[in-house]
Amino acid sequence: MEEQINERRIMSIVSEDGSVEEVEVILAFEFKDTKKEYVIYTKNEKDENDNVTVYVSHVDRSSGEPKLMGIEDEEEWNRVKDVLRELSKSE
Repeated sequence: MEEQINERRIMSIVSEDGSVEEVEVILAFEFKDTKKEYVIYTKNEKDENDNVTVYVSHVDRSSGEPKLMGIEDEEEWNRVKDVLRELSKSE
Protein backbone atom coordinates (compact mmCIF):
# COMPACT_ATOMS: atom_id res chain seq x y z
CA MET A 1 0.00 0.00 0.00
CA GLU A 2 1.47 3.32 -1.05
CA GLU A 3 -0.03 6.79 -0.80
CA GLN A 4 1.02 10.36 -1.52
CA ILE A 5 1.19 12.77 1.40
CA ASN A 6 2.54 16.25 0.63
CA GLU A 7 4.57 14.86 -2.29
CA ARG A 8 6.11 12.22 0.01
CA ARG A 9 5.64 8.56 -0.84
CA ILE A 10 4.66 6.57 2.22
CA MET A 11 4.84 2.79 2.30
CA SER A 12 3.56 0.46 5.03
CA ILE A 13 5.86 -2.40 5.94
CA VAL A 14 4.93 -5.39 8.07
CA SER A 15 7.64 -6.81 10.34
CA GLU A 16 8.07 -10.53 10.96
CA ASP A 17 6.28 -10.05 14.30
CA GLY A 18 3.24 -8.62 12.43
CA SER A 19 3.70 -5.00 13.47
CA VAL A 20 3.05 -2.36 10.79
CA GLU A 21 5.26 0.66 10.31
CA GLU A 22 4.98 3.52 7.84
CA VAL A 23 8.20 4.59 6.13
CA GLU A 24 9.04 7.22 3.53
CA VAL A 25 10.20 5.92 0.14
CA ILE A 26 13.23 7.79 -1.16
CA LEU A 27 13.72 5.81 -4.37
CA ALA A 28 12.47 2.62 -5.96
CA PHE A 29 14.46 1.24 -8.89
CA GLU A 30 15.26 -1.88 -10.89
CA PHE A 31 18.45 -3.12 -12.49
CA LYS A 32 17.40 -3.86 -16.07
CA ASP A 33 19.93 -6.66 -16.60
CA THR A 34 18.89 -8.67 -13.53
CA LYS A 35 15.25 -7.50 -13.31
CA LYS A 36 15.76 -7.14 -9.55
CA GLU A 37 13.82 -4.38 -7.80
CA TYR A 38 15.03 -2.36 -4.83
CA VAL A 39 13.62 0.28 -2.53
CA ILE A 40 15.51 2.89 -0.53
CA TYR A 41 13.48 4.19 2.40
CA THR A 42 13.79 6.00 5.70
CA LYS A 43 12.08 6.06 9.06
CA ASN A 44 13.41 9.64 9.42
CA GLU A 45 15.77 8.60 12.20
CA LYS A 46 19.05 10.45 12.69
CA ASP A 47 22.41 9.00 13.67
CA GLU A 48 24.94 10.51 16.08
CA ASN A 49 26.22 12.80 13.28
CA ASP A 50 22.70 14.12 12.58
CA ASN A 51 22.51 12.23 9.26
CA VAL A 52 19.20 10.62 8.31
CA THR A 53 19.40 6.82 8.39
CA VAL A 54 18.31 5.08 5.18
CA TYR A 55 17.47 1.44 4.55
CA VAL A 56 17.80 -0.55 1.33
CA SER A 57 15.90 -3.72 0.54
CA HIS A 58 15.48 -6.04 -2.40
CA VAL A 59 11.79 -6.36 -3.36
CA ASP A 60 10.80 -10.02 -3.77
CA ARG A 61 7.51 -10.47 -5.62
CA SER A 62 7.79 -14.24 -6.13
CA SER A 63 5.00 -15.02 -3.66
CA GLY A 64 2.61 -12.49 -5.23
CA GLU A 65 2.77 -10.18 -2.21
CA PRO A 66 5.88 -7.95 -2.26
CA LYS A 67 8.38 -8.73 0.50
CA LEU A 68 11.40 -6.67 1.50
CA MET A 69 14.53 -8.81 1.65
CA GLY A 70 18.09 -8.11 2.71
CA ILE A 71 20.90 -7.90 0.17
CA GLU A 72 23.41 -10.66 0.85
CA ASP A 73 25.39 -10.81 -2.41
CA GLU A 74 28.47 -8.55 -2.27
CA GLU A 75 28.45 -7.70 -6.00
CA GLU A 76 24.74 -6.81 -5.81
CA TRP A 77 25.35 -4.67 -2.71
CA ASN A 78 28.20 -2.82 -4.48
CA ARG A 79 25.86 -1.95 -7.37
CA VAL A 80 23.26 -0.66 -4.92
CA LYS A 81 25.92 1.43 -3.13
CA ASP A 82 26.76 3.04 -6.50
CA VAL A 83 23.10 4.09 -6.78
CA LEU A 84 23.24 5.50 -3.24
CA ARG A 85 26.37 7.49 -4.08
CA GLU A 86 24.71 8.95 -7.18
CA LEU A 87 21.62 9.80 -5.14
CA SER A 88 23.68 11.62 -2.50
CA LYS A 89 25.46 13.65 -5.22
CA SER A 90 22.15 14.89 -6.64
CA GLU A 91 20.88 16.27 -3.31
